[in-house]
Amino acid sequence: MKVRIGIGTGTSVMSGDELAQTVDALESNGFDSLWWSDVLTVPGDDPLAAMAFAAGHAPRLKIGTTLVLPGRNPVRLAKQLATLDRLSGGRLLITLVLGLRLPAELDAMGVGPDDRGRQLDELIPLLRRLFTEDDVDHEGPVWKLHGVTVEPKPLQQPLEVWLGGNAPAALRRTGTLGDGWLPALCTPGEAVAGRRVIEDTAAEAGRRIDPEHFGVSIGYTRGDPPEQLLRRIAARRGATGEVASRSAADIGDLVPDGIDGLRRLITKFVDIGFSKFVVRPVVPPASFRQELKELADGVLDLQT
Repeated sequence: MKVRIGIGTGTSVMSGDELAQTVDALESNGFDSLWWSDVLTVPGDDPLAAMAFAAGHAPRLKIGTTLVLPGRNPVRLAKQLATLDRLSGGRLLITLVLGLRLPAELDAMGVGPDDRGRQLDELIPLLRRLFTEDDVDHEGPVWKLHGVTVEPKPLQQPLEVWLGGNAPAALRRTGTLGDGWLPALCTPGEAVAGRRVIEDTAAEAGRRIDPEHFGVSIGYTRGDPPEQLLRRIAARRGATGEVASRSAADIGDLVPDGIDGLRRLITKFVDIGFSKFVVRPVVPPASFRQELKELADGVLDLQT
């Protein structure tokens, strides 16, 4: 099992010089990849623009995003992702997600809360066709295409599409449509149960997901987690029939405290067969370069 650790920028906003220094530090320390989240209404650089900058600066580092698919034009997105993959020499990683179920975010996306899953179900197969086929015809509930060809095609064939989320519908969708799974705010116990649902669903659909294609996105703190994050955790725990304590000590398997806590949690996931990780500071550090040094000292030896 190949354990790989990438770094997420979280809500950090960087200048070109800062991003270039971050990319250099990631490559020199041996991290696998650099990731951006796609959230419109909170601070953070646009993932597609930032990935293009990083790909041009870094010769080896993989670039990744947890990208919100609902609300996007699939033809434009297919061209953007294929171009990024080709210009980066096949270093693009994508995980598609529904996006945050917050009123301001849904308004900004232009998608109703109940429409997101239906769009994802329609657009994932359509993206794959646009990545590989010419003269694509498609008649769907949202999109209708006639004889559309996207050029360039991705360098990676196939360009893998991982999915996030750990709600029951998200797990089934991953089993039927995904190439891998990268949830967030997921305990090791939930990860085991979710993987079982995904693999069973995939088998029912005549598919198989590579055992190496299971990972977790982990946000970590330095001290007590922000109140907003605790509210989000409480809402999600309630939705799954569990109760989230407001004590930081009780959520260490969701949001670990410090580098030592992060290392312990990654080790738990490795022990249950998960091998791909994106770790990110919940609160932007004063110095991302210093944070990377401490992360490298604390967790990078877990890569195999």
